[in-house]
Amino acid sequence: MHKAIARVAVVGTGVIGASWAAYFLAHGLDVDATDPSPGAEARLREAVAQHWPTLTRFGLAEGASMARLRFHATLEEALREADFVQENGPERLDFKVDLFRRMDAAAPPHAILASSSSGLTVSGMQSGCANPARVVLGHPFNPPHLIPLVEVIGGKGTSAETVERTMAFYAAIGKRPIHVKREVKGHIANRLQAALWREAFHLVEQGVASVGDIDTAIAHGPGLRWAVMGPFMNLHLSGGAGGIAHVLAHLGGPIEDWWKDLGAPAMTDALRQQVTEGVAAELGDRRMPELEAARDTLLLDLIRAKAATGTLD
Repeated sequence: MHKAIARVAVVGTGVIGASWAAYFLAHGLDVDATDPSPGAEARLREAVAQHWPTLTRFGLAEGASMARLRFHATLEEALREADFVQENGPERLDFKVDLFRRMDAAAPPHAILASSSSGLTVSGMQSGCANPARVVLGHPFNPPHLIPLVEVIGGKGTSAETVERTMAFYAAIGKRPIHVKREVKGHIANRLQAALWREAFHLVEQGVASVGDIDTAIAHGPGLRWAVMGPFMNLHLSGGAGGIAHVLAHLGGPIEDWWKDLGAPAMTDALRQQVTEGVAAELGDRRMPELEAARDTLLLDLIRAKAATGTLD
């Protein structure tokens, strides 16, 4: 019987790490954080305080408190009592290998070591560990304090028990973990995003539409449906009584034809500039803080509304 997870160490407290820290605190956990960057503690506490009103609207767990956050100057101090570690360091394999080696040496034997890595493989990150069986991926979707999805993947040395315990932990604190069965670059959600980005950049490059019109096409079209259900369930509903079988029988050919016509743009300087200027034009006088606040409010309302239906996954 493993010790219940009550204390989480957050390693790296940038945007993702700070969001994770706030989420763990809101669910009544003790959090030990560490980050070597100058001024990291002050930035972390400020970020947690900014997230707290939103998390309060979600509903705080019994005993949840920002006072349960402790910041440590060293990795070893932060991990000394950890039951679970959420790592959020730079996305470089050489850095991760060394960091996980150090975390493996510092954390108690029962602790799980999870990475928020967006695309690196667990097999690579765990390669320097004496106990690779406890290393796993726990990739969130930004911002972690709001978006429920977490992708859980084991590497070649990860035990099935570690994957099961990680899935159970995330589910217990309100996340929606999915088990990625095989290691691939970018995992699942980022690959799906990349497919959409690829065609979006291609359409801009080819002069088919402006940056703003492409954002409108998604935000006021299929994006609204995707926020409610995934691509396969949406296809199923679009088929009427015949469901997805009917859709694939009648539109399978055209869909395949569209696939063949999709673009493969190169991220040239000219394309980067074109997209950057397009985003600036779309933004107008709006600024990041107001956009983030509006996004977070709508996300919170949507997540709560979906949960209240009792029907939508």
